[in-house]
Amino acid sequence: MADIKTDKLPVTNSALDKASNFIEENKKSLAVIVLTVLGLVILFFAYQKFYLAPRETEAANQMYKAQNYWEQKDWDKAIKGDGSGFPGFEKIISDYANTKSANLAYYYVGIAYLNKGEYQKAAENLTNYSGNDAIIAPLALGGAGDAYVELKDYDKAITFFKKAVDKGNNLFAAPVYLKKLGLVYEEKNEFQSAIDAYTKIKTDYPESTENATIDMYIARAEGKL
Repeated sequence: MADIKTDKLPVTNSALDKASNFIEENKKSLAVIVLTVLGLVILFFAYQKFYLAPRETEAANQMYKAQNYWEQKDWDKAIKGDGSGFPGFEKIISDYANTKSANLAYYYVGIAYLNKGEYQKAAENLTNYSGNDAIIAPLALGGAGDAYVELKDYDKAITFFKKAVDKGNNLFAAPVYLKKLGLVYEEKNEFQSAIDAYTKIKTDYPESTENATIDMYIARAEGKL
């Protein structure tokens, strides 16, 4: 058997030795990094507990009056407040930024402006709303689509109706916005796209209210091809 000549093997530091040397040489810098990260984590949780949480509670308590006006369709008071000390939704947005209540207020304000016929303001507020819930989120996206239809910005309307369909993929929301999507495509003379939107109601949501008359819309679009 051939002799193994160990004297020719290279002598190197192990990975552990290198790591130990690195830590030793940089321990002050590493300590600063660790303390900085720890400090940021503490600040984050302190911000959540002592600043944001109380503001969330205060904002929710402040906006109930505006919600009542909104439900009564008193859009101006819902938006601006009634001067009695309770703010409207716009002030909630301004005073309680980054809270859930301020985010929800964008939806309320947007729908209020949509009903007032102030479509640009409606679009701006509704597109500022951010949420993933199955009810408000598709309504906000669909409301933005409605606003852009009124502004005759059909490309943006299509974008938001598609988002509303995807977000509200259920019997109550998706067929409504698929039908609106088809109508916008017809307005743009894109009749095959309109047929595709209408047909999706027929195939995916046969139990929906919209499906009852959708054959008429399909036939109309087919007649324009």
